Amino acid sequence: MIYLMMGLLLTLKCPADPVDDLVTAAMAQHHIPGLALKVVRQDQEVKTAAYGFANLEWSVPATPETVFEIGSVTKQFTAACILLLVEQGKISLDAPVSLYLTNTPASWAGITVRHLLTHTSGIKNYTGLDGFELARHLTQAQFIAQLGAVPLVFPPGEKFSYSNSGYNLLGYIIENVSGQKYWAFLSDKILRPLQMSATTNREPSRVLKLRAAGYDQDKAKGLVNRDVDYTDLFSAGEIVSTVGDLMKWDAALNTEKILKNSSKEQMWTSAKLNNGTLTGYGFGWFLETLNGRKTIGHPGSTSGFAAANLRVPDDRLMIVVLCNSGEDGAANQVAKAVAGIYLAGKK
Repeated sequence: MIYLMMGLLLTLKCPADPVDDLVTAAMAQHHIPGLALKVVRQDQEVKTAAYGFANLEWSVPATPETVFEIGSVTKQFTAACILLLVEQGKISLDAPVSLYLTNTPASWAGITVRHLLTHTSGIKNYTGLDGFELARHLTQAQFIAQLGAVPLVFPPGEKFSYSNSGYNLLGYIIENVSGQKYWAFLSDKILRPLQMSATTNREPSRVLKLRAAGYDQDKAKGLVNRDVDYTDLFSAGEIVSTVGDLMKWDAALNTEKILKNSSKEQMWTSAKLNNGTLTGYGFGWFLETLNGRKTIGHPGSTSGFAAANLRVPDDRLMIVVLCNSGEDGAANQVAKAVAGIYLAGKK
């Protein structure tokens, strides 16, 4: 707690406001070492701030330029890459995944690209299974063989069940169809055009400037360094970024610089189950409401990190929150609470 308060004194450079009060209280409640946020409303930056520490051991303050893992916020980038290939006529959303992947099991015969995008494939979430750790770094063939041996949880389209497996498979589809590695395609089509220079692969062997250390909460020990034997998340959750870079992405989504409006409409339309029930999930985005307003967003979490990207389209409000706490949902709670302050006119 002493470190946290020191970090707050170092990083807060203006009198406290409702957002600062909310964030500092949330950090204390959820034991968040460091956090960065950015808020844009009506195309104007209205808040950029950082709190606490990027690294507790060295007492390094977090800044808006601190690089955090964004976890499942990665999925919106993977979905966008798929839609770019759809726009090029190279992928059909309702084609079977076996058309784009090799040696898929017979049980996947009814699974389409759309099912993968919307978490309705029935393929079990591999992050709950042994054998998919980062240290193993499975090849595409090994991943499909190992995952294909696991029975489907339900027939395709019958239920919504959040599954990182589908988004890893989408990453492989991108590679197979484009002829490029996932990271090269993502960089060529999205990151470089938007000058998202801090956004890249979290690969631990890489030396990344301003990378935050990740922390988890242990009931007995308090804050601890994150588990190093974590899952290989690939195109389901392996991006690192900054609040500034993610806001460049959000700004681009207000235009047709990357995706056509027709593609974004599909991406932000709720999937339907076989019985017609809406799932509240599009392609890499949750579709919800907050204070009576429609929201488009996605949380992310990995070992030691949490993130959130939240859009309130009718109010032209965009919020990005990144932190180095592994508590699932911590950043998303902060993002929604910050949005509430702006929507209520308190800022």
